[in-house]
Amino acid sequence: MTQPTAAALQAFFDLHGVKDVECIFPDVSGYPRGKLMPAASFAQGGELRIAQAIPMQCVTGDYSYDPIFPDADPDVRLVPDYSTLKLSPWSSVPRAFAIHDCMELSGEPCAFSARSLLEVVVARYTAQGLTPVVAPEIEFYLTAPCVDPAIPLTAPVARNGRAEAGQSAFSMNMLNEHAAFWDAFRSALDGLGVRSDTWIHEVGSTQFEINLVHGDPVAVADQAFLFKYAAKEIAIQHGLNAVFMAKPISGAPGSSMHLHQSVVDSAGRNIFSTESGEESAAFGHFIAGIQTYGPDLMLVFAPFVNSYRRFVVGSQAPINLEWGHDNRTAGLRIPKSSAAARRVENRVAGADANPYLAIAASLAAGLAGLDEKLQPSVPLEPGANAYQQAHALDRSFLQAHQRMAQSPSARALLGDAFVTGYCAVKALEYQSYLHEISAWERRFLLPQV
Repeated sequence: MTQPTAAALQAFFDLHGVKDVECIFPDVSGYPRGKLMPAASFAQGGELRIAQAIPMQCVTGDYSYDPIFPDADPDVRLVPDYSTLKLSPWSSVPRAFAIHDCMELSGEPCAFSARSLLEVVVARYTAQGLTPVVAPEIEFYLTAPCVDPAIPLTAPVARNGRAEAGQSAFSMNMLNEHAAFWDAFRSALDGLGVRSDTWIHEVGSTQFEINLVHGDPVAVADQAFLFKYAAKEIAIQHGLNAVFMAKPISGAPGSSMHLHQSVVDSAGRNIFSTESGEESAAFGHFIAGIQTYGPDLMLVFAPFVNSYRRFVVGSQAPINLEWGHDNRTAGLRIPKSSAAARRVENRVAGADANPYLAIAASLAAGLAGLDEKLQPSVPLEPGANAYQQAHALDRSFLQAHQRMAQSPSARALLGDAFVTGYCAVKALEYQSYLHEISAWERRFLLPQV
C-alpha cells in the first residue's frame, strides 16, 4: 500500500484520539513483538529499528548464540504495511497498530522474518504468473485462568454456573455459554478486518474452531496472526484463557490449523482443474510436492515438544501424508467441491504453528512439486483409513529437528540462513524443556526408583 501522507495519518489519529501506535511483527513463533511509538512520530514516518535477533527470540525469552547471528546483533528496520493500520480493539485507551516487515539496513528482507519469508515464497508464484490462495481453519480452547503452570488446564465456569464436561461437538448451547466473550471477539475481528466464515464448538470441552475466508496468503496470515492476538487479549478481559497449544489437555482432542490451498493463473482460473472440470496434472504435482518435501518441514508445522502429542491414531490428526477425497484420516484431504474451488487441505499443522511459516512451508513444497512435475502416491480408496498405513510423520520433536537441520531441500525451499537460525532457536528451546522436571517423573519415579 502507498504510504499515506503525514497529514492523512495525523487526521486519522486525531479523529479517534489515538496517541500511540503498536508497531508489531510476528516473531518466529508467531508471537507479536515490537515497539510502542507516539502516533505523531508514526505519522511523520519516523524510522524504527530493532535488534536483528528479536524476530528469532525463543519462547523462553532466550536467544541463540549460533554463529549465524552476529555477535554485534545489528539493527533491522521495522517498515509498516500501511494497509494493516487499524484501531486496537484490546487496548483500554484509544490506540492503533500496524504490522511491520523486518528489513535489513541494506534494504533486503531480514532472513529471519516470518512475514518476509512468506512474501518471498509468494513472489516465486508471482514470477510464474500464478497466485496461491489460502484459507486456514483455527482451533483453540477457552480455559479458566492458568494461575499455576504445574496444574492442568480446566474448563471455565459458564453462564449456567458450572464448567462444561464431556464432548459437545457442534453444540449451539455450548457455543452460547460464553456469549460475552464471543460478542466482544466478533466485534474485534470485524474491526480488525479479519474475515471469518463459520464458528463451531469442536469436540473437546470448550474447544472451538473458526474458519477464515480464503484469500492472499500474506493477508490471510496477517489475519490469523491478529486472530490469535485478539483472542488472547479479549479472553483475558473476560477472565478466560484462549489456548492455542497443539495438545493443551491430556486425553482431550488436540488443536489444529488446517490449511486449504489452491492456485490460480493470471486469468483467475484454478490450475488444479482442467477446462472440463477434472483434476489436472498440476493438482497431482502440487500434492506430490507436499508429500515429498513436507516431512523435511515438519518442524515448522509442529514447532514444539507439545506439538507431537497431537498426532494420535484415530484422532483426525494425521500420522502420514496420504491423500484422499473427503477423507479426514489423511494428512492431505481433498474436500468435495466445484472445479473452481478444487483445493488441497493440509491437515498437519497444529494451532501452535506460526501461520506465516506454516503457509510458506506448505506453499513452497507445493510449488516445488509443480516445478519438478512430481507424481503423487495413489489416492486412498473411498472409505479407506489412513491410520492403517505407516506412521510416516516424525513422532517426536527431536526427529523433526534432526531431519530439518540436515535437509538440503528445507534449505532450498526456506533459505539456508532461516533454517540454520530456526533450528538453533528450536534447539535452545528443547534444552530449556530438558531442565523441567515433569509431573510424570514425580508421580512414578519418586516412589519407585
